[in-house]
Amino acid sequence: MKYFLLSVFLFGSLSCTGHTKSEKNLNTEEIASEKILIVYLTRTKNTKAVAEMIHEQVGGDLVELELINLYPENYQAIVSQVARENETGFLPPLKTKIEDLSSYDIVFVGFPTWGMKLPPPMKSFLSKNDLSGKTVIPFNTNAGYGVGSSFEKVKELCPKSNILEGFSTKGGIERDGVLFVMEGEKEIEVRKEVIKWLEKIGLEILER
Repeated sequence: MKYFLLSVFLFGSLSCTGHTKSEKNLNTEEIASEKILIVYLTRTKNTKAVAEMIHEQVGGDLVELELINLYPENYQAIVSQVARENETGFLPPLKTKIEDLSSYDIVFVGFPTWGMKLPPPMKSFLSKNDLSGKTVIPFNTNAGYGVGSSFEKVKELCPKSNILEGFSTKGGIERDGVLFVMEGEKEIEVRKEVIKWLEKIGLEILER
C-alpha cells in the first residue's frame, strides 16, 4: 500500500506559475493511494501522458473521460462545436461513470485548454459529480497559450472543495498538425516538472 503525507496550504489561485496563496491549512495526514482518483480528458494523448506521470508517483485510480457522442476528428469542426457548446452551456453526456466517488479524498482532474476555456466534457464531469469536501487538483496541457480561464472554472464548479495549485505544460499544437509530443527529452523534462509540482503541493511518498 502506498501512503502520502498530505501537508497542504495552497488553496485559491490555481496557476502553475505566479499564483496567489490563500491561507487555508489542512491537517497533515496519511493518505492511502486507494483514496486518490485521477480523471483526465485527452484528445492528442498529451494530457493522458501527464496523467500517467502523476499516477506513477501517487498511484490511485486512473480514469479517462469518454463521451457518449464523440467529437469530430476534423480540427476546425471540433473548434466550431466546442464554441457552440460554450455559448449555449451545453454539457455533453459522458459514457464514463465513477463508481463510489465518495471513497476518494483526492481527485486530480486533467484536461487540455480548448478555446482558452475548460473543455465541455470536464465541465460535465465536475457539474454532475459532487466533489464537496474533497481535495481537487487540476492539471493541464495546452498549445502554448496557457490555461486561460480553465483553472478558475474548476474552482467555480467545485465551490466546496479544497482546490490546490494546478500544473500546466505545453503539449501539442493540433491547429498546426503537431500532435503527441510527450516523448524523448520532452517527456523527461515534463516528468521532472510533475514531480517537483507534486512535492510543492505537499504530496510526499511515505510507503509503497
